[in-house]
Formats: sequence, structure tokens, C-alpha cells
Amino acid sequence: MELEVRHLRALCAIADAGSLHKAARQLGMSQPSLTTQLRRIENALGAELFSRERTGCRPTPLGRSVLSRARPLVSGMASLVAEARVAAGLADGPRLRIGSTASRALVGWLRRLRNRLPGTDISLHMDVSANALLRMVAAGQLDVAFVHEVEGCPLLVPEGLERRVLVEREPQFISMARDHPAAGSPVVELADLAEDRWMVDPTVDGEWDGLRRVLGAAGLNPPVLHGDYLTAASLIAVGEAVAPCQPTSGPRDDMAIRPLRDDPLAVRLLLFSRRGAEGAATGGAGVEGAGGHDEVFTDLEASYREAALRAVHYRRWLTAHKSPLLHAPAA
Repeated sequence: MELEVRHLRALCAIADAGSLHKAARQLGMSQPSLTTQLRRIENALGAELFSRERTGCRPTPLGRSVLSRARPLVSGMASLVAEARVAAGLADGPRLRIGSTASRALVGWLRRLRNRLPGTDISLHMDVSANALLRMVAAGQLDVAFVHEVEGCPLLVPEGLERRVLVEREPQFISMARDHPAAGSPVVELADLAEDRWMVDPTVDGEWDGLRRVLGAAGLNPPVLHGDYLTAASLIAVGEAVAPCQPTSGPRDDMAIRPLRDDPLAVRLLLFSRRGAEGAATGGAGVEGAGGHDEVFTDLEASYREAALRAVHYRRWLTAHKSPLLHAPAA
């Protein structure tokens, strides 16, 4: 069997969803069909790509390697198809092209936008680089980009873009093994992690520089591993590393998520679009078709609040800091 783009798309869906059941639902197919497809892919490659566990599926080392090559291919094919449709004059209907760095708010945001805009072609382009997404907005390849800006590491914002601030300062929590000594405390001191290996993804704009600045200010120089956060999760679960994480991160049986004392690590959450671009997107209605910037932002705001309140430790942090996120805005 030769691998096709649909096979790679299925592998990415399984990795992102964390289970065959959820991935099958996202792909619009039955779980038995997806299980059979995965088995055929693994047989073609000669080894397992995912380990099946009680809590779901996790990529094996080979699986992580395959996924690192599959993701850009799947993304590239999606871009190729979209660009070909525009060139062929087939993309005449309303559409909204969204770019985003990783966020737990994405699912709710897309759901709200699809409910608001039935019949609109809503696409999503993910990238670890916020700066790359901003360049795509400036070039007219995306209508909006939802990104995070690491504190102390300003983004390189192209001319002609305007921004809306979703969260001025979102604290970054720490993920560690469930049995880590510091996991027994509701708030973790940086000094308690001085002997741990820290893991950071250097391809995320500002991530390594921001962490290095904070550790240096605290007088710490722990060993640092560079890698993607999918790999980090596997290492963290077995106590081989700790890593910064979004406070909206969901719970896992083998991992603890805790805030840091005084919140030294933080990001700013921003939504970018082209200045005066409402209705100017090629091939469709763009931001104007979504009701304008205000409505797109309002849906994102509601989705972020939903994700924030669902995360137990973040909700406690928000309560302690009397955050306005605890209260839904007036209709």
C-alpha cells in the first residue's frame, strides 16, 4: 500500500485528538474504519505508530518522526487546494481564513463561527510561529491570526496590521509528572524545579528567549532540552522533564499542571487582521462576511473564557486574581 495524503491526515487527526474515537468523529468516519486504516498504514511502514493505552493513543518514537514529516505535507496540500480553487475561480462563496498558534480556545471559536456563518468556508492554518502567521495576514493569505506574544519578546508585526488584545497577560503554568515532589503544592516555586530538565520548543517565537530570561533572573541554570511539545508530554509524564504550558491545558492522569509563584512566565494573546480589510479578502467575504472584526473577536473571547473556566487550576487562579473572565459580558 502506498501512503496518500488522506492517510497522513488521519495520522495527524489521531495524534491531535489523542484517541481513535475522537479522531474518527472529526474525520467523519467510523472508529472501526479508522482503526483498520491505521493498521494498514502501520503494516505498510512495518511498525506501530501509536501505542494504544487505556487513556487513548500516543505516538511511538517512530510515530513522532512520521508526524513531524506528515504535518507540513498535509498543511501544504491544503494550501495547494485552496490556492488552486482561487486560481480556478471556484472559491466564489463567502470564506474566512483563520491562522492560529496552539490554543484550547480554537475548538469553541470554530464552533461559534460555523454557527454564526452557515455556508461560509472557514479554514484553519496552524503554525508554531506567530511571526509567520502575521506575514501571511499581511500578504492576504489569511484574514485573521490568533497568536501569543511571549513577554519580553515582541512580535515582528508587519505594517498594515491592526490588533485586538484578548488577554493582556496570560500566566504560563508548569506541567510535571503527577508524582513530582512539587506537584503536591497548589503553587510551585521556581526553585523547586532547579534540578529538573526543562523542555522548550525553540521553533515557537520567543519561547526559548522568554524562558531563558526568567530562569536567569531567578539565578537558575537548569539543563534544557529542545524539542516539540508532543515529545515533551511523553518525557514529562515519566519524570524526565518539566515544561511551561498554557493555563488552559486539560488534565491528564499522568501529569500535573500548576501555576508558578508570582507568575514570572506570561504571554499576551492577540488577534490580528489587515487594517481596513473588512470585506477585502479575495475570493469571498473575508472578515466582513463574519460580521466584521467585532463579531469574530467576540466569538474568540467567549471561546477562550469557556476554555479557561474548564481548567480547574486556571479557574482557581482567575478567582484568586478576581479576573473579569469569571463573569460573562452582558449580552
